[in-house]
Amino acid sequence: MTQAIKAGDTISVDYTGKLENGEIFDTSEGRAPLKFTVGAGMMIPGFDKAVVGMAQGESKTVTLAPEEAYGERNEDAMVDIARENIPEDLPIEVGSRLQLSDPSGRPVPAIVAEITEEKVVMDVNHFLAGKTLVFDITIAETGLTPDAGCGCGHHEGEDCNSGCGSDKEGGCGCGC
Repeated sequence: MTQAIKAGDTISVDYTGKLENGEIFDTSEGRAPLKFTVGAGMMIPGFDKAVVGMAQGESKTVTLAPEEAYGERNEDAMVDIARENIPEDLPIEVGSRLQLSDPSGRPVPAIVAEITEEKVVMDVNHFLAGKTLVFDITIAETGLTPDAGCGCGHHEGEDCNSGCGSDKEGGCGCGC
């Protein structure tokens, strides 16, 4: 009999993350399954909770409210950057996705929210903040050994905060 997954177990999953309208924002399809330790803060809270009690080979679809995913949008999460600090050769427009750095140098994804003569206003909310998410999850493996870093498998050999999914639009949902 297969043992039920519990907090502290390291597992891998195949998944597809969608918005309520069915638009896919991330998937493991065509890639290695996503590896993580359940309950270790590597994943958004609702994803962690969803796999508890599942077993290898089992599949389910879960719908996560914003508070179980990337949280509600914070309208105060806007950063003003003086226009003269934006390189002239950087083509930007409202809706452009850029990567800023926090004070410790970690990447922070941002979206251009407004452009004026004096400043560029960047929205640093996660692009999935405030959204209800639907995940199709299949448990690929259980009983795995944890990796260093976040273990998501999408940026091996890099610091966990190197921007999981920085090479694609959705990120992997690991919570980095």
